[in-house]
This record gives sequence, structure tokens and C-alpha cells, in this order.
Amino acid sequence: MTASSSPQRMTGWEWALLGLLSLVWGGSFLFNRILVAELHPLTIAFGRVTIAALALLAVLRMTGQSLPRSPAMWRSFFIMGLLNNLLPFTLIAWGQTQIAIGLAAILNATTPLFTALVVHYLAKDERERLTGNRLLGVVIGFVGVVLIVGPASLAGLGLNLVAQLAVLGGAFSYGFANNFGRRFRAAGVPPLVAAAGQVCATSVMSLPLMLIVDRPWELATMPSVTTWAALVGLGLLSTALAYVIFFRLLSGAGAVNVALVTLLVPASALILGALVYGERLDWNELLGMAVILAGLVVIDGRVLVALARRL
Repeated sequence: MTASSSPQRMTGWEWALLGLLSLVWGGSFLFNRILVAELHPLTIAFGRVTIAALALLAVLRMTGQSLPRSPAMWRSFFIMGLLNNLLPFTLIAWGQTQIAIGLAAILNATTPLFTALVVHYLAKDERERLTGNRLLGVVIGFVGVVLIVGPASLAGLGLNLVAQLAVLGGAFSYGFANNFGRRFRAAGVPPLVAAAGQVCATSVMSLPLMLIVDRPWELATMPSVTTWAALVGLGLLSTALAYVIFFRLLSGAGAVNVALVTLLVPASALILGALVYGERLDWNELLGMAVILAGLVVIDGRVLVALARRL
């Protein structure tokens, strides 16, 4: 394998960004825990992307940047918004109303595998092709997610098949989005602009769905201040900031490496839950985190190479 076709590895800075991304996305579980008590799923989705869009547009204005006017680029923003937000948000949210959240988390953790398969067959960059180390690491990480959630969650596998396929469909959509999003770097679109364009497009697409399906004006009571604060946090941190980091990583680390965040999010959510709510971490959760870490080490490969040289 030549240097130009060697697997794409992340720098230390990119690993740190991946960890930060897992934390801000893991935080969405804490925000959603508050929001689902008073708001419907599509209303939450519309609120988070709209708040993110307004925030990112403000940052663009302050930094002297602007969204492109090219119809072709906006078509890409809408496709990315569909694949990376609207479809997975809707499919996974609906699936979670029919199956246990633990099983949904396990099914969603297949995103890196779907991304690896999509990129392997569609990407022109040889460095992003599926390798033995990459596949083994993803499988090990997936086992870690199962341990965190609890193997008992797999008991419902095969029941309510449509809902399970919906969650898998969301993970598959993320896989295509991770591959599709690489074109923004090729087109010279900065991560901040790509993030803003995507959430603006998603906001436009989700508005009619929210009005038709959720009919928020029919809510029995006005959402509380805590709910509004959680929605703002979800929009600013878990959406606006998260997508700036996401597109920055996508432009440098590649689609398959970015998809690894799906393995880290359950662990980050547990750590945040322990810090914010004082929830106790069980042995299987700690073991699962260790297994996920081992999977990431295998995917990166540098530690294995160093050990092989010593032997």
C-alpha cells in the first residue's frame, strides 16, 4: 500500500475534536430528557435547527462571511440537510416511540459500519477505503456500545421490525450524509458556512412537517422556562456548535473517522448524566467504555504498529 493510499488517520487535535463532538451530541440526551415531556419530536427538531441557523447566520455576519448564492450549492445543502438531519431525526425519533431506547442506541451505533461501507464503494479517495483494522475496530466499538446499553436490550431484536428498520434507516442515512458532506471541502466551502447552510435548509424543510404533524398550537400548556432553556441549549450546543465541529472534522479526518463519534456518544451521555444528575455508572457501562476505547485504538492503528515493532 503506497503512502497516498494508506488509511487516513486522525491527528491528536482531530481526536480531541471528536471527543468534544461526542460530548456536545451526548448532551442532546440531557436536553431531550427535558424537552420530550412538553414538546413533540418534529417541534423539537424544527426548534433546534432553527435556533442553530439563526446563531450561525449571526456568526457568519460577524466574521464577514456569507452563504453562497449558487443554486447547485443550495441543492447540496438541502440534500445534506435531508440525509443528515430530517430523515434520521424523524426515523430515529419515531422508532424510539416503538422500541426501547437501549435497543435504539445499539441500532444507531451501526452508523460507522454503514459509513465505512458507503465510503468504501463510493469514495474515490483510497485512504478512506475499508481496511481490516478499521472493520475490526468498528466491530469492537459496537460491542462496547452493546455492553454500555446492556446486552439485555438485544432481547427485543426482531420484534416490532418496522420500528427497528426505521432506526437502522436513520443510521444508513447518516452513512450517506457522511460521504456526501465531503464535497463541501472539495468545493472550498468553510465548515462554518457548510454548517449554516445545512441547518438553514433543514429548517425550511422541517417547518411544514412540524405544522402538519405536531400542530404545536394545540399544546395543552405553554412550555416552561426550563423547556425553552433546554431547546436553546440543544440548538446552540448540540446543533450549531456540533455541526461546525462535524464539518471541520469531515474536511480533515474523513467520513469514516467522523462516523466514529456515534460509538462515543453513548459513553459521553453516561458521563454527562453522572456529572449533572449524579447517576451511578455500573460495571457494564465502565467495561463498555473501555471496549470502545480499545476499538478506537485498533482503528487508529498507531499503537498496534508500535507494539509490533517492539515484538
